Amino acid sequence: MGKIVKKFTQGASKTYITRNRALKKLQVSLADFRRLCILKGIYPVEPRNRKRANKGSTALTTFYYAKDIKLLLSEPLINKFREHKIFLRRLKNAIGKNDITRAKSLEDNRPQYTLDHLVVERYPTFIEALRDLDDALCMVFLFSTMPAKGPVDSKVIEECKRLSCEFMHYAIHTHSLRKVFLSIKGIYYQADIQGQPITWIVPYQFNQHVPQEVDFKIMGTFLEFYRTLLGFVNYRLYSSINLSYPPKIDQRMDDSAAGLGSLQIKSREIDDLIKSLPADAVADKSSIEVDESDEKAAEDSEKINERLSTLGSKIKSIVAAAASEETHEAPSYSAVESSAADDGDNVKPENLLFGKHVIFLSREVPRYSLEFVIRAFGGRLGWPTTSGGGSPYQETDNAITIQISDRPVLATQHPNRVYVQPQWVYDCVNARCLLDTADYLVGQKLPAHLSPFVEYAEGDYIPEAAIKMAAAAGFEGEVTTLQSDDRDEDGSEQQHSKSKNDIDSDDEEDNEDEEEEEEEADNDENEESDEGMDGESADEDEEASDEEEAARIKAEKQYQQQILAERAGLTFSEYQQKFGNKKSKAAAGSSAGAASNGNSNKSKRGASKRTKAQIDEEERERIAISMLSKKKRKLVNRTRDEEYKRSKDINALKVRKAEIQNGKKSKARK
Repeated sequence: MGKIVKKFTQGASKTYITRNRALKKLQVSLADFRRLCILKGIYPVEPRNRKRANKGSTALTTFYYAKDIKLLLSEPLINKFREHKIFLRRLKNAIGKNDITRAKSLEDNRPQYTLDHLVVERYPTFIEALRDLDDALCMVFLFSTMPAKGPVDSKVIEECKRLSCEFMHYAIHTHSLRKVFLSIKGIYYQADIQGQPITWIVPYQFNQHVPQEVDFKIMGTFLEFYRTLLGFVNYRLYSSINLSYPPKIDQRMDDSAAGLGSLQIKSREIDDLIKSLPADAVADKSSIEVDESDEKAAEDSEKINERLSTLGSKIKSIVAAAASEETHEAPSYSAVESSAADDGDNVKPENLLFGKHVIFLSREVPRYSLEFVIRAFGGRLGWPTTSGGGSPYQETDNAITIQISDRPVLATQHPNRVYVQPQWVYDCVNARCLLDTADYLVGQKLPAHLSPFVEYAEGDYIPEAAIKMAAAAGFEGEVTTLQSDDRDEDGSEQQHSKSKNDIDSDDEEDNEDEEEEEEEADNDENEESDEGMDGESADEDEEASDEEEAARIKAEKQYQQQILAERAGLTFSEYQQKFGNKKSKAAAGSSAGAASNGNSNKSKRGASKRTKAQIDEEERERIAISMLSKKKRKLVNRTRDEEYKRSKDINALKVRKAEIQNGKKSKARK
């Protein structure tokens, strides 16, 4: 006889653990438990069967993996949190007793902790840290724009500003920025760093209204970890391109609102390079220290003098070789960065997008964004003193070729200079080429600012601005568009494009569901009978949905025909003759001769052949779908509805576009 297994000792009840049991096991408060889970990257999970996971109870609760909670038992942060609580209790008692000396002593010995070990634990490789950098950048850039007087400490805000500027400087030096998009939420950026696309959003620098309903304690816990992570990433990125980290801050430039120019980006010192010298150079340096008590001191001193004379030249050659591979000078606004690495290859400044232009920013444009974008693509720029200090170009400088302004009318304009609106810079970046400035001149109506993150699939509606931008970027190919007359055929093809592979992708999941249903059916036979009735009525519901779908497609096709007839200027009688139904056609052709009847019979046979193939295909799909489970049938119907709505919206946009174009042509003729 086998061993008797107790109930709720295996399976889901052992795999999962409730939050209350986790708190008792760790002996921490709920606030500390949430903080630990955020820092360690442990999140709640949803078990397949909540009743089994909760040992037969149906009460609502939060579940975690038991292995994750077991991992928290050996976390050293738990002891640090307990020490901090003891410190707060002692400090409160000292202040209550008016013991100022003891309170100062306790404050000087406040317990400290770091999250360095968590970064190494959660991200064993640097590539994994880069893949998870999107949320960290969004959070750091968000808190860098927060007001100094508020729920967030001013020191935290200053650290976020420094970390964000350091990351932007790396993107500028390596020219890794790829896409920019201006949305109502903020400015989206995407950079390609070591082959990993990193996307983040930067809010507009307006007066921030801090909402009271936001829990900044939880956000502060996330920010605490993200600051540590971004510091590690910035150090690794700066070291990879031979830059010193952390960069020093020029206090005078920072006080004058110089922006990115307040950081002094410098290459690593020669001492760091000497540590990485080859073995022969290290031997030359070590041979300098010679024991004077040696018998051959005279000979060795001569050799030492010879090597000393050549050591300086060797160091210079090594430094020059390292600089030739990756030379990164301090950021100077008077000139483009002379050399920078782009995916490991040297890029000449004049070969970049704005490398041959000097751009001046007016005071009304967003300098914090344009400065980053223009410098990332090799441009030189200046701004007025009212926008901040550190500008190398004044507005009257003759070297300026482009001035960005956002005013409808300019009082004075300089010759040999093009005045454009800020959108021109962002559209040029997304198009990867310099667009024609005629559409972006000051006072002109701007074209649509399209998102570079949208990828158009076959059959999608492609805006006219996207086609022009693709043509300006040198795209070769044809853009296929759907005609409004082909709505029925294309729509039906899209509706029946569900493949068997997609339908069977969740077989294992459904099998497990069926097994669980069978086990539950042993305890409750009524559920099985109900499911049988639902399975019998599923075919009837499906047939009714197919009929409704066919009627909807027919009405949509008729509506499209009416729009085309109205646009062509047809009368009602002409429309009836061209697009009339079968009854009117049969009544009109009842008095036709035998020859016409023969021709009509031939055409009907051809039509019946075509429709028969379509009917057979639909019948096969219907039979295949009827053999699926109820869950999969719902999934197929939902997918068809989504595809139908999508194709309907696309065709409506195309019809609207055709109407606008025809209206423009008629106005031009008048």
